Amino acid sequence: MAHADRAIRDLLAAAQEAMANAYAPYSNYHVGAAVLTGGGRVCVGCNVENASYGLAICAERLAICKAVSEGEREIVALAVVTDGEAPAAPCGACRQVMAEFSPSGDMIVVWRGAKGKPQVQTLRDLLPWAFKLR
Repeated sequence: MAHADRAIRDLLAAAQEAMANAYAPYSNYHVGAAVLTGGGRVCVGCNVENASYGLAICAERLAICKAVSEGEREIVALAVVTDGEAPAAPCGACRQVMAEFSPSGDMIVVWRGAKGKPQVQTLRDLLPWAFKLR
């Protein structure tokens, strides 16, 4: 279990570092995410807002897209950090994208706000009825 705790701490640290690059001129709400792939790689992302709000992308989806663009197809863990005081779990859109790369739902999802302890769940717990075509 110590190995898993270390991996979670490392992912949270990578997400925290990625949060510094967030582009959030409209909400001023900064988010960073880090994913651990089945191949052992860590890919990070931050939220990127847009004047046309619907075109913004969440940190979680950006980190997943980076992993996919680098050839990864399995995400085993995801960490997300925000600068808000309360922890914020991934939104529904992010959860559905996460399900695409963790069909079993075993992905570990960790989220933390600026204060307090990290929350930990499996994707299956966060999205018990994910939409699937295969």
